[in-house]
Amino acid sequence: MIKLLSWNVNGIRAARRKGFLKWFEDQRADVVCVQEARAHPEQLGEELTHPLGYHSVWHPSQRPGYSGVATFSRQQPLSVQHGLGVRKIDLEGRVLVTEFAAFTLINAYFPNSRHDHSRLGFKLRFCRAIRRLCDRIRKAGRPVVLCGDINIAHRDIDLRNPKQNRDNPGFLPEERAWMNTFLSRCYADPFRRLHPDEPGHYTWWSYRRTVRERNIGWRIDYHCVSRDLMERVEAASHQPQVMGSDHCPVVLKLKA
Repeated sequence: MIKLLSWNVNGIRAARRKGFLKWFEDQRADVVCVQEARAHPEQLGEELTHPLGYHSVWHPSQRPGYSGVATFSRQQPLSVQHGLGVRKIDLEGRVLVTEFAAFTLINAYFPNSRHDHSRLGFKLRFCRAIRRLCDRIRKAGRPVVLCGDINIAHRDIDLRNPKQNRDNPGFLPEERAWMNTFLSRCYADPFRRLHPDEPGHYTWWSYRRTVRERNIGWRIDYHCVSRDLMERVEAASHQPQVMGSDHCPVVLKLKA
């Protein structure tokens, strides 16, 4: 069994104070991807850069205290790519590509479109670049796993109050249309394949009082796979009981 986890930690140093390392140890995962690390590895001690002796690769933002992704793995990746090769995007530290024997893994932190939609164009350019990357890897004969904070609630079932959020970032028609296209082009959302009509499964909640307790959330964190990997999917789940961030970890288990 191969166990993959992804979590937007909303600051890895803050997450450490809230139990990140204990959670990491308890998971016994093969790969852990984090988004919004908000730190450069040289700012951190060995226990955060290489927890339990895991290999790690980092792609921090040039802007201090902002964005950044990191991938921790038991096995050293066969190859690593930092970013998408698009300078404006890559300055923000949003993508890591790590190649393993069984698949190529993309750890991604998708931009937020902002409430005034001022970054919608930037986000859609990012989305298109991600799809081109996935297509290139797949056409080279490599299975693909895309994980991370995609910042899109795909369907009405993926957030608590869809009618009230039609014009809000993360649920805009253009964002959802990209997700429709992506998932119709040789990719799959394993969680929804296994739980097609189950409401109430969310991965992000506002920090406003009682919102998480009442489960008023959004499902915006995913593992997506190229369809050739679906037959190897054993389970896909969330860990809403895990605190330490406004997001919760998401889990994908593949047959070895």
